[in-house]
Amino acid sequence: MTTVAAETAYDQLIKRTKEANSLGATISLLHWDQEVMMPKKGIEYRANQISLTSRMHHELSTDDEIGDLLEACETDGELVSDCTSATAVNVREIRHRYDRATKLPSALVEEEAMLSSRGQNAWAEARKNNDFTAFQPWLEKIVDLLQRKAECYGWADGGEPWDALAEDYEPGCTAASVSEVFTPLRDRLQTLLDEIMGSETKPSNAFNEIALPINQQKEFVRAIATQIGFDFDAGRLDESTHPFCSGTHCRDVRLTTRFHENNVNDAIGSTMHEAGHGIYEQGLLFSNAGTPMGYAVSLGIHESQSRMWENQVGRSEAFWKWCHPKMNEFFGDATSSLTFDDVYGGANIVNPDFIRVEADEATYNMHIMIRFELERMMMKGDLAVADLPEAWNSRYKEYLGIDVPSDTKGCLQDIHWSMTSMGYFPTYTLGNLYCAQFFEKAMEAIPNMYEQFALGEFGELKTWLNENIHQRGQQYRAAELCEVVTGKALSADPLMRHLESKLRPLYGLA
Repeated sequence: MTTVAAETAYDQLIKRTKEANSLGATISLLHWDQEVMMPKKGIEYRANQISLTSRMHHELSTDDEIGDLLEACETDGELVSDCTSATAVNVREIRHRYDRATKLPSALVEEEAMLSSRGQNAWAEARKNNDFTAFQPWLEKIVDLLQRKAECYGWADGGEPWDALAEDYEPGCTAASVSEVFTPLRDRLQTLLDEIMGSETKPSNAFNEIALPINQQKEFVRAIATQIGFDFDAGRLDESTHPFCSGTHCRDVRLTTRFHENNVNDAIGSTMHEAGHGIYEQGLLFSNAGTPMGYAVSLGIHESQSRMWENQVGRSEAFWKWCHPKMNEFFGDATSSLTFDDVYGGANIVNPDFIRVEADEATYNMHIMIRFELERMMMKGDLAVADLPEAWNSRYKEYLGIDVPSDTKGCLQDIHWSMTSMGYFPTYTLGNLYCAQFFEKAMEAIPNMYEQFALGEFGELKTWLNENIHQRGQQYRAAELCEVVTGKALSADPLMRHLESKLRPLYGLA
């Protein structure tokens, strides 16, 4: 029998964990407000608020009593004997977080929170003004801090500083393992891209050139998010410079998107992407809120959900059979000239370009590979921040054959480094790989899924994802979850099958 002492220790551990995570959720709201609602002049005081609450959160999360409670739970064999039980999973993941958090001094945590808040503001101004030199000193401070943070964590023999940071986003991920996946994937993508760009058959680009009123775009994308299953009674949709998903728990999920008068396709894709994140968050069980069983597995798995709704669903022929007629309901005569081929082809047009979040499926992962290589070099000290723009531009020329016209469209386009997030970018490509493999499995379970999409019915896919991925919380790590759900180890084959089967016919290659 499990001893009363161990059961009591577990109850106390969960209570302490929920308290710390409640404060962490409050910090998340402060960040959301800064990006969405806060007046510009509030940044200095907000940075102080985030810095203080981050230190308090770190101190709660690293209290010696948590270590004692963990030890009491771990020494009781029966309590954690079933490694997939909620109890064992919570103990395992709290231990993982605790061991990492206790390696960081409170002063460094406070410094990072301050730097992140103010760095985001500096980045936004530099991006707006196309002025990398204004952001350079902030990024230099960020790289220095992250190098010190990596030193605190440490990394395995034969590894490198980048690995220490990646563990927070994708446990078990290393630069070496990412390179093993990225190198052959890049070769396969390049072959497909060369074929596409050399084809004389190309889809119409009319969909991406039409100007539509932003207020109507807002109504349209909100309707799409509702249709695919995002619950607006447990969430909201706002605007920000860089679309993101945030919130506090499964019943308070905050999405943001962005709009351009002449690019409704971007608004649709961005909103479906963030709604995918939001559907994952809302699919977590409220009874597990504040514990590891109430959190997503990893950023790679999270990205698999957002990319699935954006690409496998939102760029499918079936989706546009439903969505194309809906456009006239919202935009009237303004979209009456667009044929089905215009919207479906326009949603899938391949065009190597500068902006990652607007990239087509065939080129998207090239953007990720570039960022991974550059941040890996900065972390090792092989690339000075001052040389970042030149290194960035040269890789875009090599990988995508384009000349970057400005730093706003180049190394200043992403918010992540200003948030002190390095070790993060490969999760996007890992998400694409997981996404394609999960979707193939869902298609086996729901053979008429595309027919459902054509009727505007997305509930069966959402339910399958809820049951097989979302409600499991952190029961499994990412690679293991993939094998549990699909019966196979992660592979690039499903992603390449998805891209080739859709894009080759559109470009007259099939």
